[in-house]
Amino acid sequence: MLDLFDLTGKVAIVTGASTGLGEGMAKALAQAGANVAGVARTSCESAGKKVEDAGTRFLEIRADLSSTEPVERILSETLKAFGRVDILVNNAGIIRRADALEFSEKDWDDVMNVNLKTLFFLSQRVANEFVRQGTGGKIINTASMLSYQGGIRTASYTSSKSGVIGLTRLLANEWAKYGINVNAIAPGYMVTNNTKALREDKARYEEILGRIPAGRWGTPEDLGGAAVFLASRASDYIHGFTIAVDGGWLAR
Repeated sequence: MLDLFDLTGKVAIVTGASTGLGEGMAKALAQAGANVAGVARTSCESAGKKVEDAGTRFLEIRADLSSTEPVERILSETLKAFGRVDILVNNAGIIRRADALEFSEKDWDDVMNVNLKTLFFLSQRVANEFVRQGTGGKIINTASMLSYQGGIRTASYTSSKSGVIGLTRLLANEWAKYGINVNAIAPGYMVTNNTKALREDKARYEEILGRIPAGRWGTPEDLGGAAVFLASRASDYIHGFTIAVDGGWLAR
């Protein structure tokens, strides 16, 4: 049974790998045996060390995912280094906070471009490579609690993450016939850079904590098991589903 979770020899592209959830998932995939191409605007030194400490290879790819310009380069550098690709983790994401009455077009476009537009076109390009390779593949998107709930002061983020779940379902419907599994993970409230402002608001922090049945905010390590599962043969018959890793938030 444990062999179903073995990723030895597999190659994963992880976006947003320089910190937080992306770094945590890159580490987990490496511990299961995968080589990792980590994509980020800034240094992935920490993630690279964790991957190599797990005994696999790491490639850093510097790229700004606010446009689709680096999509082809991300794949070509991965193929040059590893010869193939088997897993894509679309984790890169940004957030902008403002009242909906005052939300700017720039804050809308910035978030939608990274969180949804580039996610789609990178998925499209990697899926075409999966088809060319003829071996199928795994795509894992990072959704959010705001894929299910409206939230406040996060108009573009909520819209983009709701879109991630819808797009995950659509791509699963279209690409299952190629042996490509497209699924998502919806993290709960996690200790990451994106939640720094929330955690520094003491009243809001305590309000959120009080609703989490697990009694704590999540950590990047909490996503490791779900990421490995969705990247492995253990999930071969799972298509278009989103796993909430939320400490029970949605069950409350």
